Amino acid sequence: MLAYAIRRTGPSADATDIVADVFTTAWRRLDQVPAAPADRLWLYGVAQRVVAGRRRSAHRLRSLTSRLRAEQAVATPQQAGGRDPARDHLIAALDQLSPAEREALQLVLWEQLSHAEAAQVLGCSANAVAIRVHRAKARLRDLLATGPDQPARPHQHTTLNGR
Repeated sequence: MLAYAIRRTGPSADATDIVADVFTTAWRRLDQVPAAPADRLWLYGVAQRVVAGRRRSAHRLRSLTSRLRAEQAVATPQQAGGRDPARDHLIAALDQLSPAEREALQLVLWEQLSHAEAAQVLGCSANAVAIRVHRAKARLRDLLATGPDQPARPHQHTTLNGR
């Protein structure tokens, strides 16, 4: 669970807080935790919801901070020291994926879950996970093919009838 949290938030105190929240939830709902091996997938599902909640909270905090800065007209200088442009470009590209595609991709690639296991975590079918992962990879490929300052090429989805 800690590795899952670190891959979602980076090595910070947030990762350990996420793990604590996951196991607190598991303790409170001990009667709902399925037997092994499904317990691991249940914990991933809880972790996913905890991370999503923290992202929503962080987004609200960023929005509030931006509004306050705009109201106070305080200019903050950008600090470029110690940044990795390639990593920043990858993170920006991941942030442009839909939340469903990003989470499916991360569960399959980072957590090395099978499509069936990821489907259990996400509450959808294995086929839906496969489609999300495929679309996420294609979109990520397009986003990474452009430079960090260039707009991404729109990704074309085609179906069997060509529409």
